Parts: sequence; C-alpha cells; structure tokens
Amino acid sequence: MRPSSNGGWLRPRPSHRAALGAALLVACAAPAGASAQVNLEHYVADLDWAQLPPGREWGAVTGVYPDPDGRHIWVLDRCGANSCIGSDLDPIFKFDLEGNLVANFGAGLIAWPHGFFVDHDGNVWVTDGGTGNRAEQAAELGLGHQVLKLSPTGEVLMKLGQAGVAGAGPDTFNGPSVVLVAPTGEIYVADGHDAGGNNRIVKFTPDGRYLKSWGTTGPGPAAGELSDPHALAMDSQGRLFVGDRRNARIQIFDSEGTFLEQWLHFGPASSIYIDASDTIYVTDTQTGAMPDWFAERRTADWQRGIRIGDARTGRVTGFLPSEAEFVAVDVNGAVYGAEVPGERLVKYAPR
Repeated sequence: MRPSSNGGWLRPRPSHRAALGAALLVACAAPAGASAQVNLEHYVADLDWAQLPPGREWGAVTGVYPDPDGRHIWVLDRCGANSCIGSDLDPIFKFDLEGNLVANFGAGLIAWPHGFFVDHDGNVWVTDGGTGNRAEQAAELGLGHQVLKLSPTGEVLMKLGQAGVAGAGPDTFNGPSVVLVAPTGEIYVADGHDAGGNNRIVKFTPDGRYLKSWGTTGPGPAAGELSDPHALAMDSQGRLFVGDRRNARIQIFDSEGTFLEQWLHFGPASSIYIDASDTIYVTDTQTGAMPDWFAERRTADWQRGIRIGDARTGRVTGFLPSEAEFVAVDVNGAVYGAEVPGERLVKYAPR
C-alpha cells in the first residue's frame, strides 16, 4: 500500500465488470437541499473499460474530461502510483468511447498531477498541485506550483506560475488545485490545494496575462472565504462554480468574481462537471472519510457519491453511490468516476 493524497492509503482493487444494482436515485420533484430518492435507475459499472498499455496499472486517477469532438475521453493518472516523481511513465491518456487507447504522453512534465481540463480546441490543461513535502520534492526537479497547457499531441504550449516557486503574486501559485478555460478563452485557476494554500481564484487572459484574483482564507460562511478550493465549472450563463471543499459548499460567482450565491446541499465538492444542458454532477469524497469539519452545515443525510442536479435552479435530482473524486460525462450520458484512493476509473453506462 502507498500513502494517498488524503493521508490514507491506496489499495489496488481487482479489475472486473459489475452491474451497479442501486446506482442512481432519482426524484425530479425534489426541492433544492433535499435528498434525491423515490425512483431507482440502473447503470452498468464497467471497471475494465479503459485498455491501458501492456503492464500498466492505474495509480491515483486524478482527472477525467471529454474531448470536444464527443468521441474521446481524456484521463489523468499519477504515473501508476500517487506521484510522478522518479517515474518515466506518461500520466495523460486519450481513449475513444470504447476504451481503446489513442494517445499517452506527459512524462517528466508534472510531479503531482491534480487538476485537469480540456478546452474547446482540444488542448489539455494540467495543474501540478503538490504542497508541503510534495512541493519540495518537485522543486528539486524544477517542477511544481504550475499550470501547463498541452496540445492534443503533448506539446507544451503555455506554463502559468514559476516552477518550484510557491507564492501569492500574479505569476506564482501555491499548489494550484484545478484549472478551467471559459468558452471566451479566459483562464481560471483555483489556488491552492489543501487548507494551507492561497485559497483564491485567479483569472488570466487567453494568452496567460494576469487579470485579477479574489478570495480569502476563511471558514465561511462569508462570501468569498475559501478553504481548499478543489473544483471549478462554468454553466451556460457563464457563472463560475467553485467547490469550496473544506467549507462544504459550492460558491457561485460571475466571471469577474462577484459573489452570486452559495449552495450547501451538494456537500463538500471535490469535483464539479456541468454538461451542455446545465446538468451538474458533484462528487463528495469527504463525507465519512475525513474529519467532519462541516458537521454543523449538513442540510441532508449526506453519503459519499456523486450528486446530480440542475445547475440553473440548484435542485438535486439524483445520487450515484461512488468512490469517485473526479467526474465527467460523455455525449451518451455515461458517467466517468476517477478514484484517487481506489486507483481506478469507473464508467457508469446507462442501461
């Protein structure tokens, strides 16, 4: 067993294909804040969907995102372990929807892969988000505290931040957690990972020039107070959804950082994915697994899994029991759950 990113241990799980018997609970009439229930839908949980290179096994799977062509899925892995330091393996994969490997690259570029995004041109964005000892080890290799933009073939197109340098300035990060590129091209970075990071959102121009930042370290519930901002997503209205994980809420801002509202009923969001129809998918990996920082903020009988809802109204419409920390959905409605402690990528295909 190996140490996990959450201080626990990674235990490889056997690969197999299984039906997810109690997969998705749906209650389309559930009000915002209510637990989804009533109707039981079935998915098939496929653990062998992605065909890895010979001899390769998953490590901590820290990202999954669909390609804009609708025919491929990108996946981020910590080089078959929980870190890419000292590894010559490629952490970035591209598969078709049948799980056939199309591309694999990125060796030597990232010490501790964390945030993952694919923009409208098919470029791949990765954050090197280690803090503490992980960041110190990365700095010795000239890595860490950066956001990388790669072409669909693995060419480095842009770097944000200074390699191995932690800071809170316009050109430095402290463990950047996740990155998002808006349809208009502006770049947003949640900085940084864990409670000791900068706890801010940083906005850049499409060519990487600093524009502004917002957010302060705090326990909430004040607007703009952040603790471990761990997820970013944007809806069709251009609103920015921030998974304020240790504060057990989603904060919603406009594109300039003006606070709009907060949602408590989706739980401590590790990952947020919003599809073209404004259906929102939110992973909760913290309930029952970490110190209960947020017990007083519970609005429902939370359990670990993926909450599904309407990004326009905040209504919770479903729940998928899962160990996934990161989530994405393809054009056919299949849900992909990337597991960090579980060291696997699960495809939940609708029956």
